[in-house]
Amino acid sequence: MAFQFMPGATAVGISFDNGVVLASEKRVSYGNFVVNKNTKKTFHVTDHVGAACAGMIADMQILVRQVGALAKIRKLETRRNVAPNSVAKMMSVIMFERRFFPLLTQVIVGGIDTKPEIYTLDPLGSVLPDDYAAVGTGAEMALGVMDTEYRANISEQTAKELAIKAIKSSIQRDSGSGDGIDILFVTRNPQRDESLTL
Repeated sequence: MAFQFMPGATAVGISFDNGVVLASEKRVSYGNFVVNKNTKKTFHVTDHVGAACAGMIADMQILVRQVGALAKIRKLETRRNVAPNSVAKMMSVIMFERRFFPLLTQVIVGGIDTKPEIYTLDPLGSVLPDDYAAVGTGAEMALGVMDTEYRANISEQTAKELAIKAIKSSIQRDSGSGDGIDILFVTRNPQRDESLTL
């Protein structure tokens, strides 16, 4: 009997009144083996769009680089910022094209255009819009916390605290998640990152 090991991870995205908070834990695990304890799984895609991922690190890095490059080309052509839904659709097309040899990553795309937007993508490219989302092996625990406590138009500080609480709940129950939290704030101002050690 063969066992297939998948990397464990947890990433969440929460919209608030003026933007989106994306957060992920830092552990990279493969089966029962912890490969790395300090890996960044939150990414800047454009000036007003970010992503948080769970899955194979190489797949998520190449996907974000490809979409970031395509978004820059699109911005040069249209002379406008690329909207979060356009970034999510670009990712979706790339992932669907690879469906027979998929990119093994789940992605949360978050950003702000006229309002904050969050989209969840699975490895085959399905695009699901929502106000908050979680992906990875710890998603069930994180969603349990967010389902209970999320409210529309919360403040940035409340969204940050909720993201931290959701990731911490998954770290307690999911052996593939842990070793700190990276947080990315996507607003109309320049994006900023924070990092917490646990």
